[in-house]
Amino acid sequence: MSQAHARRTLHGIGFAVLATACFATLDTTTRHISAGLSVLVALWFRYAIQALITTAVVWPGRGRSVLLTQHPRFQLARGLLLFACSILAFYSLKYMPVGEFTSIALLAPLVITLLAAWMLKEKIRPLRWMLVAGGFAGTLVIIRPGSQHFDWTVILPLMLVATNAGFQILTSKMAQTEDPITMHFYTGWIGTILSSLILPFVWQMPHDWTVWLQLLLMGVLASIGHFLLILAYGRAPAATLTPYMYAQIGFAVMGGWLVFDHLPDQWTFAGMGMVALCGALGAWLTVRETRIAIQPPES
Repeated sequence: MSQAHARRTLHGIGFAVLATACFATLDTTTRHISAGLSVLVALWFRYAIQALITTAVVWPGRGRSVLLTQHPRFQLARGLLLFACSILAFYSLKYMPVGEFTSIALLAPLVITLLAAWMLKEKIRPLRWMLVAGGFAGTLVIIRPGSQHFDWTVILPLMLVATNAGFQILTSKMAQTEDPITMHFYTGWIGTILSSLILPFVWQMPHDWTVWLQLLLMGVLASIGHFLLILAYGRAPAATLTPYMYAQIGFAVMGGWLVFDHLPDQWTFAGMGMVALCGALGAWLTVRETRIAIQPPES
């Protein structure tokens, strides 16, 4: 590997880790703001601010060319899937600690393995099945069915995992022909339009300036996180970047500790470690074998 190529790869890894930090901070802010504001109102602000920032950054240089797409129906489907992911993530974070939520959400690469075996009739190697089993075992340790840690809210991040897996597969298919900036542009505006249709039925005015600041921060973090991912994938292959996406669990635990004074217990830490290890290895194999570019979960 040449020195220039190694430097680009390191830059790509750095951008990817920064993106996971943005998404973990976004999730922490989402959990904090959901205590006093309608989740759906917060969702509208998150999408509207992201769409406006993206347009302000992209439109002067690209103009109407940013709208060009070979697959408008896929763009709509991708926007719908991410909007569903966002709703599930926002409601999950309303009821769950950030670290635990992130660990469960990062099961998506392992679910992609199951989808590939079921829908695409792919032959899955024994190692992949072991990683899937290990990841789900780690999730069971985190949620502990039958214990005081288990309630109906764990269904929400599990639904998110399935929806996010579909989003990831569609994103990878579209990435073969579509401009990532165009995909990001459409995703932001589709989410804004959908949340705007809901807004009149759930509107409540934020009264505290700190709430307005957090709403602005959510939109800014979502925009920056996505642009960092675009920069990362432009500098390093997906197989190299994928394991580093699991840094988001560490940032999420840190956010939960700093903002909510919450640290997972030893069993939850063990489960998170199992998910991170099996998920990172499974995601790396998924990228190498199917060329699906795994992206970190974000609300």
